[in-house]
Amino acid sequence: MMSDTLRAVILGIIEGVTEFLPVSSTGHLLLAGRFFDLGEDDFWKSFDILIQLGAILAIVVLYFGRLWRVALGMFTNPDDRRFVIGLLVAFLPAVIIGLIAGKLIKEHLFNPWVVCFSLIVGGAILLWVDQLDHNPHEHDATKFPLMTYLWIGIAQCLAMIPGVSRSGASIVAAMLLGADKRAAAEFSFFLAIPTMVGAFAYDFYKSRAEMTTDHLGIIAIGFVVSFVTAIVVVKTFLEYVTRHGFQLFAWWRVIVGTLGLIALAMGR
Repeated sequence: MMSDTLRAVILGIIEGVTEFLPVSSTGHLLLAGRFFDLGEDDFWKSFDILIQLGAILAIVVLYFGRLWRVALGMFTNPDDRRFVIGLLVAFLPAVIIGLIAGKLIKEHLFNPWVVCFSLIVGGAILLWVDQLDHNPHEHDATKFPLMTYLWIGIAQCLAMIPGVSRSGASIVAAMLLGADKRAAAEFSFFLAIPTMVGAFAYDFYKSRAEMTTDHLGIIAIGFVVSFVTAIVVVKTFLEYVTRHGFQLFAWWRVIVGTLGLIALAMGR
């Protein structure tokens, strides 16, 4: 029987690999939870949310210099202040939709069938967008128009459906609105910070009474593993998509979703 420590390591790797790739970390973790037969265990549901902060910390570390300059400059530099406002504008739709419909979405859509179909449909959309000659005119993720930030934030809300992918939705929206692949990917990283920190804080507050010392140790393992894995993935991902685009990740989604449907149809 697999130990909780090994589960935490494997789930941490899955989170670190998938959080910033357009393949849906939530979908992969949900499918992994079914494979591990975690069922309706509330702790492991919370675990999936809580270890995401490890991956987010990787972005803060990798972009610390840039983020620190923006934080210092937002009171004196109009460009920095405008980017912070744009980030908040992009973040706001997720807050509103999450408060209004988050509970209903979790109750009715968090199942492996939805994940598999979302992976396949999202993969097809990613393939289509990747092949478009959209003549990008936005090359800096900190200088998008404010309406672009808003539309990206609205698109990100689709990722509340498991399997859609938060990064995938925001990247596709940014590219359709004129961003190049690197800028689209970078903004998805920046937008992840307030989005996932908010989700972490909310879920930790809700489940604080259930946390034991053993639980905190397991979460710490998943946190560290997801942080280290995400550092490696993010550094590799930007260079890869700049040169090769998103086809690899689109096909990854289609293959995983198809294999998942086959397994579900066989009663697995």
